[in-house]
Amino acid sequence: MSEQEEKSGTRLFRPIGYAKTDFPSKFGIPRQSGILDMLESEIRLEPGFRHPDSFRGLEGFSHLWVIWGFSETPEGEWSPTVRPPRLGGNERVGVFASRSPYRPNPVGLSCVRLVRIDPEEGILTVTGLDLVDGTPVYDLKPYVPHTDCRPNASGGFSDAVNGKKLTAKADPSLLNRLPESKRAALVRILEEDPRPAYQKDPDRVYGFPFAGFEIRFRADDETKTVILTDVFPIGDPQI
Repeated sequence: MSEQEEKSGTRLFRPIGYAKTDFPSKFGIPRQSGILDMLESEIRLEPGFRHPDSFRGLEGFSHLWVIWGFSETPEGEWSPTVRPPRLGGNERVGVFASRSPYRPNPVGLSCVRLVRIDPEEGILTVTGLDLVDGTPVYDLKPYVPHTDCRPNASGGFSDAVNGKKLTAKADPSLLNRLPESKRAALVRILEEDPRPAYQKDPDRVYGFPFAGFEIRFRADDETKTVILTDVFPIGDPQI
């Protein structure tokens, strides 16, 4: 830490690596980590942090905490109150009662399952990562069940909306356009209803990029269904 940083009480963080995921944009990403436990992603460390000794003992842990930065949030913008999507996007709560990206320090925390480690290349393969491709990662810490897990903890307003999913209807002819390893993940994404909370038009067709494909869907709140309407490669000239 420099003398100037020490006097001001600030410290500059630099990424130790970046996330490699199937989500090139924020739309469609699960709102919490761990939801897509069937979809593999990678954390690729920068050359200066790829020392094999850094991973010594990590293979004994099944899960990790990933500390990362909200790189898609405009720098310097934060709000003391936010409108969580799971509350319909209208009700306000304090920023410290949320996981909003508009924070004084825009850092996030995700719990992921560790699949494998390549210490020579500095690549960790994980599942359950909820990040845009290219998100900076600032630190990794092991998940320790006997201290990190609190079975009797209360979840505030999130308890009221936890587990509320829609039924996904995906025509096999559309779903099969995706690689087999991505199909279950797409169904799970649709079940979580990726629409903005304030949009409820049953005739509107939404779209988001996923795993190299453009995904199109619509949703009906009356029947509690999300319907896959099209899947095609990104950049397809026929679309």
